[in-house]
Amino acid sequence: MTAQPQPTQLNRRRLLTGAAAVAAVGAFGGAAIAPDVAHAVGDGFGLRIVSPPNNHGGRLHYYRFATDAIGWDPAVNVLLPDGYHTSGKRYPVLYLLHGGAQDFREFHLHQNIVNLTAGREIIVVMPDAGTGWYCNPVSTFVGPRDWEQFHMHQLLPWIDANFRTFAEYDGRAVAGFSMGGFGALKYAAKYFGHFCSVSSHSGPASLRRDGHLVVHWANLSSAAKELGGGTVYGAPVFDQARITADNPIERIPSYYHKRVFLVAGTLQNAPVDWWDVINEGQVLAGQREFRAALSHAGIPHVGLERPGGHTFRHDMFIQDLDGMMGRLLRAG
Repeated sequence: MTAQPQPTQLNRRRLLTGAAAVAAVGAFGGAAIAPDVAHAVGDGFGLRIVSPPNNHGGRLHYYRFATDAIGWDPAVNVLLPDGYHTSGKRYPVLYLLHGGAQDFREFHLHQNIVNLTAGREIIVVMPDAGTGWYCNPVSTFVGPRDWEQFHMHQLLPWIDANFRTFAEYDGRAVAGFSMGGFGALKYAAKYFGHFCSVSSHSGPASLRRDGHLVVHWANLSSAAKELGGGTVYGAPVFDQARITADNPIERIPSYYHKRVFLVAGTLQNAPVDWWDVINEGQVLAGQREFRAALSHAGIPHVGLERPGGHTFRHDMFIQDLDGMMGRLLRAG
């Protein structure tokens, strides 16, 4: 079912595996004051901290959780803005989602996220997602892998309870690369009231095109790397209702009143091999289809194409971040 809008005023090649939460403490402008990160609460929202928080040089904080949603202990990096500990301000939050064959460390270790966000008054949350396509799978043979449950119903309210955030629509953005770009588009549509800005960096936006090719990729990659032979969307028979619920191109009305940013590579001026052709070629086609649907619906968006293949472009992220900061509530 399509969500009803509620108006509110590397160069690393990777396989393209690339409203319970808002009731949390302080959600939607609640009066509770979130504790400082130094006193972060471990228990609650179905999460328990299982390793001591680790401060990577001041801004970057690491947490590992036990949760019934995931059969192992996923981790999260939380990047705080300069001056967080002394400012007393509340801040907007960006949920930044990694691609397939990556993990919560991707943007810190390989994409220079600390420097890319220097001087920006925003909290950046970078969670583990396995190769699970930001979904609760149809089947798994290795224990629970409910990544959507973990992110949207556990982690998001935990962040709002433990950091000084704006726990409301205009206080959150979601963005991602590759599989994470799909996850960002999916979460922004399925959880319409959670994010005012959504960005997909080389992420697919259409699951059914070309004979459900992206659904097949999701099933195959998750079966091999994540689910011990299980699948995200079912096989040999697809769960069509689940595909429709997750498919950005089928959720166009859910992008009204949001800032939408899309970028994909054209494969020009890049070493073209099967990896890039399979990944970015399908991404580009799907994003073009998605952009056309947004335009037909009269939904403003930024849709960019750049030379090259399947990679996270730092200059595009900076442009995206500028746009996010203009849309999100300002720290204060």
